[in-house]
Formats: sequence, C-alpha cells, structure tokens
Amino acid sequence: MDATVQQKVNIWLSGNYDEATKAAIRQMSEEELTESFYRDLEFGTGGLRGIMGVGSNRMNKYTVGAATQGLANYLKKTFPNEQIKVAVAHDSRNNSSEFARIVADVFSANGCKVFFFESLRPTPELSFAIRYLGCHSGVVLTASHNPKEYNGYKAYWTDGAQVTPPHDKNIIAEVNAISSVDDINFNGKPENIQLIGADVDEAYLNEVLKLSISKDAIARQRDLKIVYSSIHGTGIVLVPKILEKMGFTNVHIVEEQATPDGNFPTVVYPNPEEHEAMSLALAKAKAIDADIVMATDPDADRVGIGVKNHKGEWVLLNGNQTGSLLIGYVIQAWKNAGKIDGRQMIVKTIVTSELIDRIAEANGVKCYNTLTGFKYIAQLIREKEGIETFIAGGEESYGYMIGDFVRDKDAVAACAMLAELCAYAKDKGMTLFEMLLDNYLQYGFFYESLVSLTKKGKTGAEEIKMMMQNWRQNPPKTIDGSPVIRMLDYLAQKEYDLAHGTEKPILLEKSDVLQFYTADGCKISARPSGTEPKIKFYFSVHTPLHHKSDFDATEQQLKDKIERIVKEMKLY
Repeated sequence: MDATVQQKVNIWLSGNYDEATKAAIRQMSEEELTESFYRDLEFGTGGLRGIMGVGSNRMNKYTVGAATQGLANYLKKTFPNEQIKVAVAHDSRNNSSEFARIVADVFSANGCKVFFFESLRPTPELSFAIRYLGCHSGVVLTASHNPKEYNGYKAYWTDGAQVTPPHDKNIIAEVNAISSVDDINFNGKPENIQLIGADVDEAYLNEVLKLSISKDAIARQRDLKIVYSSIHGTGIVLVPKILEKMGFTNVHIVEEQATPDGNFPTVVYPNPEEHEAMSLALAKAKAIDADIVMATDPDADRVGIGVKNHKGEWVLLNGNQTGSLLIGYVIQAWKNAGKIDGRQMIVKTIVTSELIDRIAEANGVKCYNTLTGFKYIAQLIREKEGIETFIAGGEESYGYMIGDFVRDKDAVAACAMLAELCAYAKDKGMTLFEMLLDNYLQYGFFYESLVSLTKKGKTGAEEIKMMMQNWRQNPPKTIDGSPVIRMLDYLAQKEYDLAHGTEKPILLEKSDVLQFYTADGCKISARPSGTEPKIKFYFSVHTPLHHKSDFDATEQQLKDKIERIVKEMKLY
C-alpha cells in the first residue's frame, strides 16, 4: 500500500476515533483504503464534497468536524474580540441533519453563536440568513444534485457568498493544522445554539416578492397551470409558499417526489438537468395540460423547466435557454422602467451561453464573465458595490440569481420569476418557447451542448489530469474544418491569438480550464468538475435564425455540427 495512505490509516486506527469507525477500517480492502485515504477532501468550487463513509477522503463526523474546527479557528483569528455568529442549515440528504448538528456543536463548543435552522431549508435561504442575522459565516450541509451516496459542506462568508480566496485556502490551512482528532471540540454548548425557522422564512420570501415585475399579468393569469417537483428535496418547504404569495392559485405538486428523502427513490440522479429526473413532472403536465413545469434539485439552488414547443410537444429547456429568457426579461423590465444608465451589470460564467452577452450589450448593460461557480459571481458583485448595480446572473448548469439579497444561485426566487415570466407571456398570447424564438431571431440562434465524462477515484483523477495536459500540449489546429483562432488557458492565465501569434493575460484567478474559438464562431471549453469525478466539455455554436419557420432545420444543422466536433475529438 502507498506509504501516505498507510500512514493515514494508522493514524485513524490508533487515534481517538470511535470503535465503529476503526472496525469499518479493518474490514476494508486495500483498494477501498486507497480510495478512502489517498487524499483529504478540499474546498473546490462548491466547498467540501464527497462520498459518505470512513476515511480522510470521505464525508463523515471527523472530516466535517475538522472542517468546522478549522473554520472556527480562522473566524476567531479574522474577527478578534468579536462574538462570532454563524448560521447552519441542511438539505434532505442522508446524514445531512446529523452532520449539521455536529457543525452546530463544534461551533458552539468554540464559543460561537449558532443560528441553527430547525429543519431542512433551501441553500439560498442560508445565504440570505447570514446577512439578515448579521453573521460572520454560515454552513449548509448538502451535495446539491450529486448521487445519493454523496454529501457536502458549503462554507459561506459575511456577505452570504461561498468562501473565495484567500479565505478558502486559509481555512484549509487551519484544517490542515489540526494534527489530531483531539484538536476538534465536539462538546457542544446548547446555550450558544438558537433555533430559527419561520421568522427567517418570512423575511426571505418577502425579499423574493419584491422582485415581481408584472403583478397585473399575474392577476390576470393567476390560474396559470404550474407543475412543480422538489425531487425529494428542500424546495417543497418554500417554493409552493412563494408561488402562492405571488398570486398563483393553480399549482400542482408532484406528490410522488414531494416527501424529502435522501435515497431519492423515484430518480437515478436528483438533478433537474436529467430528463429522467423530470419525467414524473412532465407526465403530470401532459395529463393536466399545464403551462409550465418546474423542478428543483435537493437543496433548491438549481431549477429545470419544461415548456411546450412550437409543435405543442413538451420539451425541457437547457440552462442556457432558461437563463437567457429569465435574464432578458429582467433586463427589459429595467429598461422599460428607465433604470438603465450604463452602470448596470449582468454576471455569468465563462462556459455559459454568449447569447446572454448579446442581450445585455444590445440593451446597454455590461456583461461580465467569471470562472465557474457562483462564488465568483458573488465576488464580482462585492467588488463592484457602489460602482455598478447587479441586475441578475446565471450559469448554464441551471443556476440563476435575480437581485443580490442572496449571494448564491437561488431556485426559489427563480421559480417565482419563471412562473411570472410564463404568466407575462401568456398574457400577451405567447408561450415561453415563442419568446425564446424571438430571442434567436433578434440575437442569433445559439445552440449549446455538454459532454460529461465520469472518471471515478484516484485513477480517474489522474486520467482527467492527463487529458487536460494533452490538450494544452497539443491544441487542435482546426475544429470541424475551421481554423482555431483563439485559445484561452485559465491555468496559465493567458489568451493566445493564434491567427496573429500574440498573447495577453487573463485577469481571472487560475483555474484548470481551456477554451478554443474557431473562425466560424464555434466555442469549446474543457473543464474538470470541482465537485464531481468528471471532466466536462462545453460546446457552443451559433448562426442567424431568419424566420421562426426555419427553427427545426437550423437546430438540426447546429446539432449536426456539434456531433461532428464530438466525434472529431474522440470523446466517445
């Protein structure tokens, strides 16, 4: 066995770990020990995330406890002579409530004031609660849309945004400085823990209500048929409430998926990006002839929607399409209200559709692109406060943020605004799909696709590293017959103009991402996931759409182009 792995195993077997943990280690094979101990879980784009189980590379009492002790130590050093206040929440996953209690205990044992949600809550409400309650930090126990064997730990800072540099690395340094399990204080102090719930719910929902733009349209279309599924997650706590508060009276819950359950019994993956996860909601929509389908992931920070297309068939919009509709709607409302003066901004990620850039530019709004992860969107909002006003933001992976009272993606607010947008469209005799076609007619038909390759474990991580290395060392000269004219290497922080042989710096922090642009407008991005054992390839192609009747033929043309590129890259 690898010496480093063996050393970690020995520490766990000889240290002050519980007997059940030690017994489990003794029953593990060498391969299982390697996978469980070959590294320590680290903060990535989504914080701490991993498979639940025994070991330093697993989510368990001790890795959660060490992360919390390290965070507590860092908070006390960063805010000396202050009463540290933190908020703690959890989703519906197996062990989430237990892990949340451990987090609350460790914080309270370290003298922190803990605002502890009485039961499961959406992640965006945790983000909101941090500023609402004047906290220094917050933690939510969730693995978002990952499979059921995963759990995770998202750490937030004073502004309600996920932890960004330098705090993330500094927290890890504090965690790594914990030399023994005995350094973790698990002895919670109940007097330092305050339960919260309905009061924060109401304050948060009132902020979401303020986002509403077309109240008259909602009043006229209050019986809009909405199908909603929480996919066994936290969305069931607040999404039906906000739809009711908005004025919608005809909301149909997918009852088979309404009960929070960490085993996610009706789906393979609890991810609204997956058609299979949306199948029950779509079936209900067809049965009642609904206007819109919405489904949120387990911690209710992502939302997927279904609409009827130009043929009357139910289709699922991808994250880019939904984002362009939602952000376009909010921009237009600001413009109609005379609130655009050149100091407003949209923020999206570098792998999200450039259709949004075009919509923003055409309406006099700046559009910034950040690295993947809403913490970077929130970071830019923080940097621009008092200089530019944030309108909305989004990413292709079904995450959206309207307004800035939450500093993370927010599916509760997104559901409210998407329902309103559907009502607004219907009030004008249109569907959401027709609004999407109008965008394509005005700004160009952008078509995006994602290929995600799963590479599990230590060998998978090494394979992903080699793939990225090969792309860097041997970049393609042409893609689908078109010359590659630009290459962006976010790890080297350089943009290469291949047509002219020049380069310039990329003014974003280092990240293992590569992007290639071709002369005919194709864009390909390669990025190892920060939260899953995957490498993701993002494809974007576009062409003018001259008439709505050309949609099917143009879409097929763009699909065929991406399929040729995927084959050329030998990803399958």
